[in-house]
Amino acid sequence: MNTQESVRAQYAREGNLTTRRSVWQPTADGRDPATEAARTIAEARPRRVLEVGCGTGAFAERLVAENPDAEIVATDQSERFVELTAARGVEARVADLQDLPFPDDSFDVVAAMWMLYHVPDLDRGLAEVRRVLRPGGLFVAVTNGDEHTAGLRREAGGEAMVTQFSSENGEQSLRRHFDQVTREEFATRAVFPDHAAAEAYLASMQDGFDWRLPHFEGSKEYAGHVTLFAVS
Repeated sequence: MNTQESVRAQYAREGNLTTRRSVWQPTADGRDPATEAARTIAEARPRRVLEVGCGTGAFAERLVAENPDAEIVATDQSERFVELTAARGVEARVADLQDLPFPDDSFDVVAAMWMLYHVPDLDRGLAEVRRVLRPGGLFVAVTNGDEHTAGLRREAGGEAMVTQFSSENGEQSLRRHFDQVTREEFATRAVFPDHAAAEAYLASMQDGFDWRLPHFEGSKEYAGHVTLFAVS
């Protein structure tokens, strides 16, 4: 998941990301990780915010709307994603988290939404976040747990996806670079309207695995696990 070649192939276009995003629902009591991350950022009353790995720009666009007095900058390695983000009216540029093109102490907040598991050198990337954050700044990172959609993957003949930055090991990585780490857990849900949608979700991983999901009728739900880290 974190070689440069695989990440570039995965996100050269928006289709894979769009397919995966389409099935995710909040927790049973209505809590949504992206909403809570946006609220956490807004409460910091930032003047400058950087989102790294911005994808198609939905979260960056939300930050612009909810923080009208702040400057929002978004980056991604995918030229296509930067193009889509800029089309939303967000300042966006192609950049690698491991070598951010910004001076020290440039931002009040940095956000990394479901992307740190893709960074080839995670410690180098986190050091860059630390460098561009002003003293006392806030880093918000959202990631999945090892059991995230593991039920679906096992039913299709695979295994749980264990990554380098997850609910289980993310805090350990963050504490190598930051002093204060808080976390919030979300039992999200993947809801597939039919078998074909579940197969499309698995295929969007582009991992070369021969998925064999037994057929099911109607809709089906699988458990997710998401963690929101707030770091300073």
